[in-house]
Amino acid sequence: MDNPGNRRILLIDDTPSIHDDFRKILAPEPSDTQALDAFEAQLFGTGPTTEVREFEIDSAYRGQDGLKLLEKALVEDRPYAMAFVDMRMPQGWDGVETIEHLWQTDPRLQVVVCTAYADYSWEELLARLRVADRLLILKKPFDNIEVSQLACSLTAKWDMTQRLQQQMESLEHQVRVRTEDLTRTNSVLQQEMAERKQLESQLIQNEKLASIGQLAAGVAHEINNPIGFISSNHSTLETYFRELLEVLQAYESAEPSIADEDLKARVIALRKRVDLDYLKDDIPSLLNETREGIGRVRKIIQDLKDFSRVDTDTEWQWADIHQGIESTLNIVASEVKYRADIVRNFGDLPEVKCLPSQINQVVMNLVVNAAQAMGEARGRIVITTWAGDGRVGIEIADDGSGIPDDVLPHIFDPFFTTKPVGKGTGLGLSLSYGIVQKHGGTLSVQSHEGEGTRFKIELPIDASHRQA
Repeated sequence: MDNPGNRRILLIDDTPSIHDDFRKILAPEPSDTQALDAFEAQLFGTGPTTEVREFEIDSAYRGQDGLKLLEKALVEDRPYAMAFVDMRMPQGWDGVETIEHLWQTDPRLQVVVCTAYADYSWEELLARLRVADRLLILKKPFDNIEVSQLACSLTAKWDMTQRLQQQMESLEHQVRVRTEDLTRTNSVLQQEMAERKQLESQLIQNEKLASIGQLAAGVAHEINNPIGFISSNHSTLETYFRELLEVLQAYESAEPSIADEDLKARVIALRKRVDLDYLKDDIPSLLNETREGIGRVRKIIQDLKDFSRVDTDTEWQWADIHQGIESTLNIVASEVKYRADIVRNFGDLPEVKCLPSQINQVVMNLVVNAAQAMGEARGRIVITTWAGDGRVGIEIADDGSGIPDDVLPHIFDPFFTTKPVGKGTGLGLSLSYGIVQKHGGTLSVQSHEGEGTRFKIELPIDASHRQA
């Protein structure tokens, strides 16, 4: 059987006979006709008459008593759908005051005002109660059909209002769920966009590194050839000078044996004019300095190649971290040497399987940042390394200006920079963070404004399995 809905009615009237009349109309006792209908159905096998469900009526004789019944019904979760309220009740509240209290407790209640007097006009009732869609007037004496129709219509209206409210709540819930889903989706998209931007930045940096590698290859190719024959010629020149020195020594030993005094005098004068003794001391020194210069040029080229790893830029390989640090320091020497002293506190490190050029890039960014953080006074940058538990660590600490507390949480954000326009892109630390993450490591920072900064890198000894 279908759910007939809420048919509970509250009747508030100070006249007992009115309560009897309402019950006869809305909740009558079974009549003789109904009994005959049932007997006829059994005798002749006809279908039963349609059952009309009666209303459930609760009575109160004062407004205060009606309010108590309403409150109890709400506590029991058995609310009234409507109420018939008499306008004139000498004991306690009148009809309007009663309705005001009822609606304060349950605004959903449909109300019919029952009155035989013009105590209030319709306009006065609306002005007092301010609700027209839940309020009707029933004039005494009552018409049975009118009472029945009001009860059926208003209880049905209460049911429809509740179903509509439930649908609204369901829709609001669906909207909240969909909004939460959209919010989560948007958050995921934002994260993916940030990751994509970071990957694009890394790609740009990798392209820069590749350009450095190509430059290093070109420089090595263009300079190594002349350096090769300069070095070869220098070695030959040293050999020739040693042989000439032997000849000069022979001439000097033969000088006292020259019989021609005039020739002897010219030889002595020439030796003094060219300062032969000085040349014999200075030429070997010049040759040594030239040899050292050639070696330095070769070292610079090798450092540049080691820094960029031009031949194996995208290959994971076992690398000497200390060698990479030294090569990087040589590359950035001009940036650092006038600002800070480098202190090396190196431990014993095993070789690490990594992308050496990218690790060198991280070290370069941190060292350059440390140098730029120095004030007017010359500072100090301490590079410490250690190993343990399958990992290696690199710490780069400076005694510069430090990082303000409001800036510190953002230093790894892409494009975040405190440098003037044109002085920095805000990508250095972000890229460094991404490189270390790609190697399965961590990059952390400790800093206090005015007390310097410490960056700590920790890398697994073998991170090649994390290749993207």
